[in-house]
Parts: sequence; C-alpha cells; structure tokens
Amino acid sequence: MKFRTFATAAAVMLAGLISVQSALAAEVTFTMRNNHPNALEVELYSQDRNHVWPGGGEVYVLDDGDAKSMALSCNEGEKICYGAWIKGDQETYWGVGPSNAQTCTDCCYTCTGGSTETIDLVE
Repeated sequence: MKFRTFATAAAVMLAGLISVQSALAAEVTFTMRNNHPNALEVELYSQDRNHVWPGGGEVYVLDDGDAKSMALSCNEGEKICYGAWIKGDQETYWGVGPSNAQTCTDCCYTCTGGSTETIDLVE
C-alpha cells in the first residue's frame, strides 16, 4: 500500500512540473520590414538570460523591400529586443544594434504570445 501512495504522489508531482513548464513556455512572432535600400541583418536578444535568436552565429537577413516574420520560442514574460544593421556596416543600426550593445526606447517586447506590429526599418 505504501508503494501505491508513493507512486500516486510521484505522478501528481510530475504532472505539476509539466504544467508549470508548459505555463512558462510561450512564443512571440517579430514581423519586420526592410525599407532601406541595402540588405539588413537582424538578431533578437533576450534581456533576461543569455540567449539570442537565431543563434549559432547566424543572423536573419532582410533584403531591401523584404518583410519577414520570425517566430521565437521564449519564456513567458521574457523581455526581447531587436538589433538590426546594414549588412557589412555595423555602424548603421536600429534597436540595440549588433551584439545587443546599444540602448533603445521602443525596440523591446515582452514574450506573452502573439505578434509584434510590423516593425519598419527605414533609412
């Protein structure tokens, strides 16, 4: 009888952990449009942990005139900021720029599900 009680308690605890983990996972989609005459590179940076999208030394590329939607798996409530710059010219940037090195007033979003409005990157 003790084994059954322990097994039941363990199952309830495991189900609770799975529910908590599921509640913490979310997704947000960043939609960006390049209205600059040059190709742009984009990265998205967590402000709450050491994480970058797309990661692995890769960047999202937006050719001139392109619009792209980037769906991110993130932690519920996580603050995410975008950084964009002209391909081959990291001195011209938007948001937090390359390597999350700058500050911005309106380039961050909270991961709560859903999508951002279209972010226009203009000259």
